[in-house]
Amino acid sequence: MNGIHQKTLQDLEFPTVLEQLSDYCVTGLGHQHALQIMPYRSEDELKLALEQTNEYLSSFQNDNRIPNHGFEAISKELKLLKIENTFLDVHGLQKIAAISLTVNTIIQFLQKFNEYYPKLHRSASEIEVTKVLIEKVDGIIDRFGDVKDNASVLLYDIRKAINKVKGRINQSFATALHTYQKLNYLDDIRESVVDNHRVLAVKAMYRRKVNGQVMGSSKTGSIVYIEPETTIQHSRELSNLEHEEKEEIIRILKEVTNAIRPYLPLLQDYQSFLISMDVISAKAKYARSLNAILPALSEDRSLYLRDAYHPLLYLNNLEKDIPTFPQTIRLKDDSRIIVISGPNAGGKSITLKTIGLLQVMLQSGLLIPVHERSEVCLFDRILSDIGDNQSIENHLSTYSYRLKQMNYFLKKCNANTLFLIDEFGTGSDPELGGALAETFLEEFYHRKAFGIITTHYSNLKILATELPHMVNANMLFNEHTLEPMFKLAVGQAGSSFTFEVAQKNGIPYSLINRAKKKIERSKIRFDATIAKLQKERSRLEKTGQSLRQNERKTSEEADRLEEINAKIQKKLESYQELYDSNQRLIYLGQKVKDLAEKYVENKRKRDLMAELFKLVQIENSKRQKITPKQKKLVKAKEQQVKQEVEKKVNHIRKQKKEARKKAIAIPKPKPVLKVGDRVRMEDGRAVGSIDKIEKNKAVVNYGVFITKVSLEQLELVETKR
Repeated sequence: MNGIHQKTLQDLEFPTVLEQLSDYCVTGLGHQHALQIMPYRSEDELKLALEQTNEYLSSFQNDNRIPNHGFEAISKELKLLKIENTFLDVHGLQKIAAISLTVNTIIQFLQKFNEYYPKLHRSASEIEVTKVLIEKVDGIIDRFGDVKDNASVLLYDIRKAINKVKGRINQSFATALHTYQKLNYLDDIRESVVDNHRVLAVKAMYRRKVNGQVMGSSKTGSIVYIEPETTIQHSRELSNLEHEEKEEIIRILKEVTNAIRPYLPLLQDYQSFLISMDVISAKAKYARSLNAILPALSEDRSLYLRDAYHPLLYLNNLEKDIPTFPQTIRLKDDSRIIVISGPNAGGKSITLKTIGLLQVMLQSGLLIPVHERSEVCLFDRILSDIGDNQSIENHLSTYSYRLKQMNYFLKKCNANTLFLIDEFGTGSDPELGGALAETFLEEFYHRKAFGIITTHYSNLKILATELPHMVNANMLFNEHTLEPMFKLAVGQAGSSFTFEVAQKNGIPYSLINRAKKKIERSKIRFDATIAKLQKERSRLEKTGQSLRQNERKTSEEADRLEEINAKIQKKLESYQELYDSNQRLIYLGQKVKDLAEKYVENKRKRDLMAELFKLVQIENSKRQKITPKQKKLVKAKEQQVKQEVEKKVNHIRKQKKEARKKAIAIPKPKPVLKVGDRVRMEDGRAVGSIDKIEKNKAVVNYGVFITKVSLEQLELVETKR
């Protein structure tokens, strides 16, 4: 692939897409790289980028979410590492440790879930995982961002000495404070801090009576700030120690920086990897906002975009809560070029831009908002001529600019090119400009290029009907209201509805008739025929939709009736079986009755037994012979039915029992207990007899032991006889 010209990207508003995409980046460098995305020149690199974005998008729907890739840029630190004898400050080292930890976490995660993210793992596996950088930084810097005391022996000794000196300073200052406070030399605030030194707040009148160094005074001059003489010596010692501490920290930072310097190429890879992850993540989030997918990539020259949305229009309409109309378009060898015609404001240009922008997005590694059954191919070049390109700076008219563009198209156009031209041929005399546009279109056709153009020129519509691999298309309009339907219909040219639109906008009918007389009658008839056909197509489209809706309703009704019929048939079969069974039982009952009456008359037991035996044999002969296995299955089925019946019966019984309980809501009166009655506790099993009752308590004798229980806790087992 040879790339796509910057002019085409501007025409299709690709930079606006990149601005929206970059807002999803979480790092500044990622934001910058997202704005610089360009179409890929290598097909292999493009496929890898698309698959990586698709894998990241899938991580939003599963439980294995990719770890956070946020980081602070280390560009400044990388530059310093390239210069000898420089050192990184504490914050710079912390950033290096953090970026190392982030990269290690992501690489180890992708290694663990290689089956889920094979393409992302492929890129990550090329980067080295090491803990050396983290260990070196953590060895000298604590979690608060300070150099640790034990970073070196000398630093430990210096800080120990600093603490001792600070103790002596505080002690000597406290002594001076106490002394001068007693003498009433100090102001109410007593002390303050000047240039990081503790000072006494001395009343101005006593300034000469306090020994020490004057460090300043208040705005009014009533207070003089003096550092006591006893602390000055210790302060100088502290200053020297702090200078030594600073020198030692610089030496330690230089040492660690020199240890990290050999890892410069790895750190560059770390930052590049995280920038790449940030951009891939942004692409996935942008795809999610558009409901975008990765369509199938066709190896042959065929492009099928089903239910394709213009990304910018879709997001804009989503904010306003208004619908966006998708388009479906197909380009293949037998229909390489589509000529879209029809009135203005019908959606021709937006359809053209939709196809172009989606193709550019795809070839830049972005997923696109189309139906999952869409199919795309890749083009070496995408050429566009969209909008009013009048150039004031170069003193070029619109038509001159367009001729210059056509010359560029003629140089670059080949079988692997997709060209997009809006309002083809306009800007000059309709007769001459139309003829030249027709010639250009024929040339593009003979070079086997793919393309979509929009036009009002009749000769281009006629050319599309004459050439076998070129087709007409139009944007459907409502034939009554002349309102656009924003739906592309391939196979027929569209009328511009010039006079109809003029009439709808209130232009007097007499003026429209005068205009009609000024042009060729054949052209009016041709445009009128197209308009008539377009209206007919629109009407057929509505009829087709209505028929499909009725067909769907009829199908649903047929399915419902078939289901009802099946249920009725099943019930009839059950009733027939029940009827046959009852008839057989009636027949057997009648036979037994006849035999019983005959026996009453003749009292012949042997004849009765013979007849009964004969009857049993006849009945058994009617039964089907079944194997033990079948008998087992029948029994199992009977058992299952029995269980279901029992379950239903139990449920009904339970319901009746609950209903009975509700009906008998009045509780039974508790029997009056008396001496000699046999009783037991309400929650117990042991039975005893009442020996004595006093003050609502009963003495119960259980034989083995005797206890006193409240009468309310007892229930009657047997009254005394």
